[in-house]
Amino acid sequence: MFLHQGASAFFSDYIFLMTSFSSLPLSQSQLDALRSLGYETMTEVQAQTLSPVLKGQDVIAQAKTGSGKTAAFGIGLLHQLNPRFFGVQALVLCPTRELAEQVGKEIRKLARFIPNIKLVMLCGGKPIGPQIGSLAHGAHVIVGTPGRIQDHLRKNTLKLDALKTLVLDEADRMLDMGFAEVMKDIIGQTPTSRQTLLFSATYPDGIQQISQQIQRSPARVTVTATHQPNIIEQTFYEVTESERNAGLLSLFQHYRPDSCVVFCHTKKQCDEVAGLLRDNQITALALHGDLDQRQRDQVLVRFANNSCPVLVATDVAARGLDIKSLQMVINYELPRDPEVYIHRIGRTGRAGEKGVAVSLLTPPQTPRLTAIENYRGESCRYEDISSLRLDSGYALTAVMATLQIDAGRKNKLRPGDILGALTGDAGLDAKHIGKIDIFDMSSYVAVDISVYRQALNYLANGKIKGRSIRARLIR
Repeated sequence: MFLHQGASAFFSDYIFLMTSFSSLPLSQSQLDALRSLGYETMTEVQAQTLSPVLKGQDVIAQAKTGSGKTAAFGIGLLHQLNPRFFGVQALVLCPTRELAEQVGKEIRKLARFIPNIKLVMLCGGKPIGPQIGSLAHGAHVIVGTPGRIQDHLRKNTLKLDALKTLVLDEADRMLDMGFAEVMKDIIGQTPTSRQTLLFSATYPDGIQQISQQIQRSPARVTVTATHQPNIIEQTFYEVTESERNAGLLSLFQHYRPDSCVVFCHTKKQCDEVAGLLRDNQITALALHGDLDQRQRDQVLVRFANNSCPVLVATDVAARGLDIKSLQMVINYELPRDPEVYIHRIGRTGRAGEKGVAVSLLTPPQTPRLTAIENYRGESCRYEDISSLRLDSGYALTAVMATLQIDAGRKNKLRPGDILGALTGDAGLDAKHIGKIDIFDMSSYVAVDISVYRQALNYLANGKIKGRSIRARLIR
């Protein structure tokens, strides 16, 4: 039976109202901020979590990256704040500095029309002195990594006795990274009356235990971590262990992606696979826990700005990656947990675009494939590795080059200053300039590979904002 036009329109309006942010008991300034960001209707995780969150209830939510969970807990913690009290009222713990910075940026955007809200980032890999100075002037919201938060608590430069909202973002990764005891220490220094919001992409036993220990009758939310049919093309290729490297090269030659993440299981495997790709004219960088923060920053910057088309990463290191358009994901080794597989491949096929996820399967890993099929509730697609079209002359190199500038946010440098210098005095066409990233003490700009020498020569002798600067090519 079909709805007549009037009834159909009424039903559509009803659904919109039920999922509209305006249906929530939010302040006008918060609604204005959401509207300015283009947020009109709630995602599934927002629709399910915001009602209990705004009522002050604890929540444990399973949701993958890209589901809108940051806005869900960001809106919730801002709703509870008293701007007139300059004490720490909300704390968000994240597994990595990169994820913490993304979360901090999102919350700042959500708070753009709420006067006098101060957010402080407390992450490792950065000098602690300036952080102590920021805390001395008061803060409403803290976003940071467990180790650095613990450092400040031990130095008594951070007090959590007035905390209203505690958020554990990607709690499963924090457990994987060995932060269980650190998290326990931090949580032990917060009021028992706090609201606790726990977000996790997967639900291992450790997450259940933490929830039981630190939450009070939490609302449980599960946003199924599966992907719409036909959005991500998933294919499995069976190979022997000795054929795996040749199989990986065959995948590149056949699919010819412009951008790709290759997932490995260990740090050593990442380095070996990245080396294998580079030896075969495929520009690749490894991302794993043995990199220091400067190295990690540079790898992520180069991958995001098209200066390196392939990233070879472990699951923990890749958590927090914010790549808007990724053509392909390759599982060099299948994960043991089917939820991790779903999370991996979910990095492609975003923003309405189609994606490709291919996996190499060795005979000992067949039980992992069976677990994935059981989790998805359907059989996986298999292809013979010999069916791939090969091209011995194939190469995949970067279209952009990254230049590092020895000035950043602390020097009041802005992206427009760099863009203006390169398109003005340096004489570059704006179409040859890509993504610009500003950090505290340095900045990175991507330029077309054909003009990087011209840009570098100008930066070596010219000025930005009236000051001489140093620049170098990141290789």
